[in-house]
Amino acid sequence: MRYANLTGWGHGLPPSILTNDDLSTFLETSDEWIVQRTGMQERRISHVSAIEMATLASHRALACAGLEADALELIVYGSCSPDEQVPNSASGVQVALGAKRAAAMDVNTACTSFLYGLASATAMIQQGMVRNALVIGVEYISPFMDWSNRNVAVLFGDGAAAVVLEASDTPGGVIGTVLGCDAEARQTLRVRGMGCSYVDGGLTYGDTLWDFDGQAIFKRAVHGMSEACARVMREAGVTADDIDLVVPHQANLRIIESVAKYAGVPMERVMVTVHRYGNMSAATVPVSLVDALSEGRIKPGSLLLMPGFGGGLTFGALLVRWGDRVTPLGTSDATLPPVTASALEMVNAIRARQADRGRSVEALMNTRFIETLLTPAATP
Repeated sequence: MRYANLTGWGHGLPPSILTNDDLSTFLETSDEWIVQRTGMQERRISHVSAIEMATLASHRALACAGLEADALELIVYGSCSPDEQVPNSASGVQVALGAKRAAAMDVNTACTSFLYGLASATAMIQQGMVRNALVIGVEYISPFMDWSNRNVAVLFGDGAAAVVLEASDTPGGVIGTVLGCDAEARQTLRVRGMGCSYVDGGLTYGDTLWDFDGQAIFKRAVHGMSEACARVMREAGVTADDIDLVVPHQANLRIIESVAKYAGVPMERVMVTVHRYGNMSAATVPVSLVDALSEGRIKPGSLLLMPGFGGGLTFGALLVRWGDRVTPLGTSDATLPPVTASALEMVNAIRARQADRGRSVEALMNTRFIETLLTPAATP
């Protein structure tokens, strides 16, 4: 049987940190309020594009695997905040890396995009379509955030991470997969206005409008991830005692604790990074994986459980058997360009642009309304 072992890993995190106290300068909130409800203390705000963060993570993952970019055969870019709708973002990473031989595709299942991408790339390697793949999880959410909405503005951050998969006869990599979608409740988590959206018979675009039913999302997230964990372990013939580390989507500390409880895994065997980075959507699982490796929490042969949940409402859980190597074969000297503003300054600049755009759209709508009144009715 052919396997797809994880041989490289790396992240591309922007350096600027937005704290809870920073958020309290323009939102009615506090560090205590945010920590108590989410477990989050800070998150990153990027001064570069998503493709640039993804490219940095990719350089580091390829160096870690000892794989040259021109030998890469597939790039899977998991994200729900692309820099452009067309062309796909994976092609931007391909150009930046110089990976001319690689096929390139995007996957958008919101916060589960990395898990869906990892499962897809694994299947393509197992079927012999490609011999290796780069799988990226990245989000650049800050420009699309509704910074006036406390319910969502305190939750999300920017970041990226990537892993390299390579074909092998040695058992390892993804050994169990459960993916699903609770689509009847898709409206409970929705971002309208990214790019454009079809509303009331016409196209609208501009500022984003976040639909976020926190209580419904919490219940369905816990249920979806817990059921996926139970099923993937049952189908693989393993129990909670066999799991060495859970690397979950970092949406909320209480969700993580609930899923771990239902899975039967104590919190000391759960990787938690939500306090450091907030919810980076598709990037949370791979960033947590890279941190777990750097902290020595993953050993050769470790069995990992990776559950996730996102808009759609998508959910899933993967079982990953780690290989023999937990240290990089090489390192990359790639870096992000210097940052010249603090995270709070960047957020305030985004808020100012959103306010200007809102006034412009309001003026345009008023103009169109007046024009409609002044336009003579068509004669029969």
